[in-house]
Order: sequence, then C-alpha cells, then structure tokens
Amino acid sequence: MGKGGQGGKGRHTVRLLAALFFAASGAAAQETVTFYTSLHESNLPVLMAAFEKKYNVKVKLWRSGADKVLQRTVTEAGAGRFDVDAVFVGSGELEALHREKLLQPVKSAYHQHLMPGTVPAHAEWAPAYLTVWVQEYNAKAVRKDALPKTYRDLSDPRWKGKLGIEAANDDWFGRLVSAMGEEQGLELFRSIVATNGISARKGHSLLGNLVLSGEVPFAVTMHYNIAQSAKKSGAPVDWIALEPIVARANGIGVMRKAPHPKAARLLYEFFISDEGQKLLSERDYVPVSTAVDSPFKDAKLAIIEPGAALDQAEKWAKLFNDIVVRRRP
Repeated sequence: MGKGGQGGKGRHTVRLLAALFFAASGAAAQETVTFYTSLHESNLPVLMAAFEKKYNVKVKLWRSGADKVLQRTVTEAGAGRFDVDAVFVGSGELEALHREKLLQPVKSAYHQHLMPGTVPAHAEWAPAYLTVWVQEYNAKAVRKDALPKTYRDLSDPRWKGKLGIEAANDDWFGRLVSAMGEEQGLELFRSIVATNGISARKGHSLLGNLVLSGEVPFAVTMHYNIAQSAKKSGAPVDWIALEPIVARANGIGVMRKAPHPKAARLLYEFFISDEGQKLLSERDYVPVSTAVDSPFKDAKLAIIEPGAALDQAEKWAKLFNDIVVRRRP
C-alpha cells in the first residue's frame, strides 16, 4: 500500500512537471498551427523551418495572394469553419479581418520595439515588415547620371516608352498623391502619362523580369525586396527611392476562434521577435523592429494608414486605373 501511494505521488509529480513544461513552451502539446499567408514562396521554407525548430510546432501552410487569403478566411468563417490559427497578409487585409471581428487582441513585449505608430490601437495584428516601393531600372539601359531626382523628372520626353508600373498599385498611388497634395499629384501623373505613357504590368515579379530583360528600362513601382534581391544576385539592375517614399505594413494576426491559440501566439511572437526580424531582414524584407538595422532607417516614409486606405479604396482604384493603367499617351 505504501509503495502504491508513493507511486501515485510520483506519477502526480511527473504529470505536474509535464504540465508546467507544456505551459512554459506554450504550444508543445498542440503540435501544429494552421497558417494562411501571402509571404513569397521562396522565403517560406527558411522562415517556417526556423519556427518549427525553435518551438517544435508543425506548420500547416496555405499560401496565396493577399486578396485570396482574405477571401478564404472570411468565407470559411462565414460558413462556420474555424480551421486557421493565424494569418499573415498586408495591413489592409488585416484591418479588414479586424472589421469582420475575426482577430483577437494580443499583448506582446516586442510591441515596444516596433516602429512608433505601426501597431494599431486595437492590437489585433502586428506589423512584421514593410513593403517599401522603390524605382528599379536596368543599369545597361539607363545611366546613373540620367536617373530622375524627382517624380516630376519623369514627365521629361526622354522617358517616352521606357516606363513601367505594377497594375494593382492603387494603394501606393493613393498614399503618394495624398503626400504630394492631391490636385498637384494627379496633375503630375496625367502629365507623365500624356507625354511618355506608362506600361502597366500585373505582378511585381513579372515587372522585375521585364526590367531585367530591358523591355521595361525603368519601373516606377517595385518592391524593395525584389529589386534588392535581383541586385545582390548580380543582375544588371539597381534601384533608387524617389520621395515621397511610400511603405505599407505587412503583418500577422491571431484568429479570434483559433483552434490552437497558444501555437498561433508563438507564431505571432516569432515574426516580431528580434530573431524573426533578423531572418526577414536577411531575406531583404524591411524590418519593423527598431532593434534590427534597416536600409531605410534614416528615410522619412509615407506609411499607408490601413483604415483610411480601406475607406478610400474605390476612389483610388478608379483614379489609378483612369489616369495611369488605362490611359495612353
């Protein structure tokens, strides 16, 4: 009897220690986390491997464009399906999920390291990196001494037939034109297109390839990470950043009805931690943490405010399409 009692106490102690271990690890007992994301497929293996190794949590991944991630998440929730734990997309899509009441607020010590003003007041998502729009050019087709110093320089006739732009960058357009002064900004782009035309292409990767081939010598909108990665690879391309420099936060939110909330919060913390931010920086993403060095640390960025961008989305999409995408010189 005595031995049996000691055995029971021993088993109780083991169970207690195991419970404490699982609580400390946060998600060790949960084993998996379902993650929807628009992160580029070439970077996901490195990021997910680092997370899985650190926490011993398996990631069940689904990747698509940000609009499709948003659509799937909202559609599943509307049908009463709550399979996804965390979502990583642009700030506009995250703000839309907040408005749909699908995200939960998260408190994190890492928030204090993030750029001031980038964490929304409701704290239902956190920024993980910045998409910064730069101008990429073919170094064989455009001389450095001929590069524009301002957007107004692009209205010079010597740029005729040389300009390209991504066809869905209406959020960039809205923030840029607003920073310029709406009337002046719209008139400037009308002048650029009327004089030189701008070839609109769908997708930054496609546009980057066209810059590389020389078919589009100068891309008016290019994501920094794409341009920098191409430059680092030895491709004959380079980039500049005309002011105002527009940026958009991309980040992560934990679903309100996440089936694995502890694992989801670990993934959230991972992306905004110093370790996660350094990994993103190594993949040429612009970190949001002030604890990690940024190529734009001394730049004054015009960051898109997601709520305002959502509210004015139709306006800027129409203006961008009418003035830039569909108009011909």
